[in-house]
Amino acid sequence: MATHRTRGRRAVNGHRRGPLPGPLVGTDWVAPRLGTAGLVVLDASIGAHRDADERIPGARPFDIDGALSDHAGPLPHTMPDARHFGREMRALGVNDGDTVVVYDAAGIYSSARAWWMLRAMGFDRAAVLDGGLPAWRSAGLPLEKGGPVPVQRPGDFTARPRPGLIVGSDAVTAALADPASAVLDARSRDRFSGTAAEPRPGLRGGHMPGAVNLPFGDIQQHGRMRPPAQLRAAFSPLAGDRRRLLLSCGSGVTACILALGAALAGYDELAVYDGSWSEWGLPSDRPVATGPGSGGPLS
Repeated sequence: MATHRTRGRRAVNGHRRGPLPGPLVGTDWVAPRLGTAGLVVLDASIGAHRDADERIPGARPFDIDGALSDHAGPLPHTMPDARHFGREMRALGVNDGDTVVVYDAAGIYSSARAWWMLRAMGFDRAAVLDGGLPAWRSAGLPLEKGGPVPVQRPGDFTARPRPGLIVGSDAVTAALADPASAVLDARSRDRFSGTAAEPRPGLRGGHMPGAVNLPFGDIQQHGRMRPPAQLRAAFSPLAGDRRRLLLSCGSGVTACILALGAALAGYDELAVYDGSWSEWGLPSDRPVATGPGSGGPLS
């Protein structure tokens, strides 16, 4: 059975991790703190959910499809460089000493990507809202309509990139050959096996030889993350004794849900493949396998 280290409370950017209980918080933690100095709430909804006409009061838009992606390359919503990311965070009024909670309108989908991007840029004082906007609405908590309120003044956020948290295809190739690493794919089983067509045209079907399949939906229940014990039960059979996990998906978004689940399960050597299948699946000499994947849904 794999053994895991518990992440300690360590200093980041000269600050303690602060009042956050971990990388996942509930509505009961956020609601009484909403509007207090030093707490920033970011709406990281993407796609159809971006047009939702309701949001948590005071939430600022973390636009993964727009300003917070690298548009210079051919792949969707890849990580921008540190200079760009820092500028956008300051424009959102985020300070180095703030506590950030990210959510999305789907439950937990793209909010995990925003959380992982912040971590990759050296900012640990961030957490995902468990259940996102649907959980907030179900709890009967206040919502606001209309456009977001403009930021009063820019923040002083400083990007301090951490090499190895966002990786490219070379790191994936190395991990597939490394007995101490496991590559986990968050896509659905039929996409992983190659029996379903990829939603993006021009991509080959299948998976990386040696990768294992853990669909992101398997580690959630009713739009919330499963408890840590269930998360450990999902990851442990796939990771075995391997301590480093490299997470992939279709385009680098739902891989971050696996990163969140793995962190909650106690893993702390994690990386996300930014290009994911949008890059690996392109016609190239990168190897592709087909057939059923590993893992199964939790009861």
